[in-house]
Amino acid sequence: MLLELQGIQKRFGGVTALADGNLRVEAGQVHLLLGENGAGKSTLMKIVAGMYQRDAGRMLWRGQQVHLQSPAEAAALGVAMVHQESLLAPHLSVAENIFLGREERLPLGVVRRGRMVAAARRLIEEHHFPLQAEWRVDKLSPAGKQLVEICRAIQHGSSLLIFDEPTSSLSDAETQEVFRIVRALRERNMGVIYITHRLEELRAVGDRVTIFRDGRSVHTGALTAISTDEIIQHMVGREVSALYHRTPLPPGEELLRVEGLARAGALEDISFTLRAGEIVGLGGLVGAGRTALCRALFGIDPVDRGRVLVAGRPVAIRGPQEAVKAGIALVTEDRQRTGVAVRLPMVANTVIANLPAVSAGGVVRAAEEIRVTARFMDRLRIRASSPRQLVGRLSGGNQQKVVIAKWLFRQARVFLFDEPTRGIDVGAKGEVFELMDSLARSGAALLMVSSELSELSQVADRILVMRQGRLSGELPRGASQADILRLATLSQAHSAEEPRA
Repeated sequence: MLLELQGIQKRFGGVTALADGNLRVEAGQVHLLLGENGAGKSTLMKIVAGMYQRDAGRMLWRGQQVHLQSPAEAAALGVAMVHQESLLAPHLSVAENIFLGREERLPLGVVRRGRMVAAARRLIEEHHFPLQAEWRVDKLSPAGKQLVEICRAIQHGSSLLIFDEPTSSLSDAETQEVFRIVRALRERNMGVIYITHRLEELRAVGDRVTIFRDGRSVHTGALTAISTDEIIQHMVGREVSALYHRTPLPPGEELLRVEGLARAGALEDISFTLRAGEIVGLGGLVGAGRTALCRALFGIDPVDRGRVLVAGRPVAIRGPQEAVKAGIALVTEDRQRTGVAVRLPMVANTVIANLPAVSAGGVVRAAEEIRVTARFMDRLRIRASSPRQLVGRLSGGNQQKVVIAKWLFRQARVFLFDEPTRGIDVGAKGEVFELMDSLARSGAALLMVSSELSELSQVADRILVMRQGRLSGELPRGASQADILRLATLSQAHSAEEPRA
């Protein structure tokens, strides 16, 4: 037995993140760790990785009780974590990141770069990773950065590797590469803890599964002994059929018209409409131009030609300010970097797009911003200790709700949702879909980018599909995943160093 956790507890102020965390991981085993956002998974893994210290409970490593006070102590023990958001040094090379902090040096402290690069090359070649030791990390795709973190863990002699949502932003080809690597680590007799919200991935990599709900482990067992429906029920505490159901509305007035939008190297002749009450899906593979389209419509990237009309009136969108004034909102794919300010409290994040509404004489009224935030906390069921809690302390699903609250307070009418359920659990997905449905019923028009084909089929009133920067077709509500893939198929594969749209 590599790792055993018994009755782990952790509190942050008045919030209980873990009430009774239990987990057993063996060498040569891939142990899946599942649960809704806020269920306690990440907190538990940060305790294992030495980032947090537990308040109660026991942690045993190879049968001996341990108290880890830092990530360095966890690394010395043999624990490494591949984070959802890369923690690498972006300005350094692949080799420099692999050996960071453990460089071989000459007597005067000079790093032996030749030996370091040669060792990195041997490691990369041994595992058949699509990397080069000399590449700069900031030029790599998310998949490439994950490979670097895996190389570092192997080089440092880790015997337990924790994957936190490793495929949440990867293409299908990159996801299959992650699966291959996980299986190879298992063959090397390493222990692997694999956190994911993509339930379709489970049986490709997992041996055993532990499920958390409300800070407690509620199920542990062999993956072959439990169905996907039973997994969902353990995660959310209710029947699968109750998760989400949407009745489409008859479309209303035209709120957005896009005519011949083009941007060199990214978009070509994009034309479509959105009507009040509609949720229109936007499908396509990674690199098809879906995010590029959202960025162009929100004024982040300039376009070369084309027209945009909002509620029948032409608008010149030269930047996000013009888009916001026109009533367009963007819920970005990378919420932590571009959706919320993680170091600011919920009150600041909620009112930031509409400060005049909570101000008097140019001064923000603290009582009013708290009242507004509390109202959206209740309306959107945001789980937080108070309106002043830092957004960075919220789960991914609750952070996504804060982004939506910001735009609801701004009274936007056209919403661009770019991968709105990326990295959130199945229960939170249902809540996000309910919010989107509520927006549509209030008269808004929604464009939803999603890489989950089942989401497009289930949620969208109609589905637009992109391929190589163009719209390749439109499908009706409930279109099959095969039909979507047929329109979306790309011939080229994406390697680790290729840029991503």
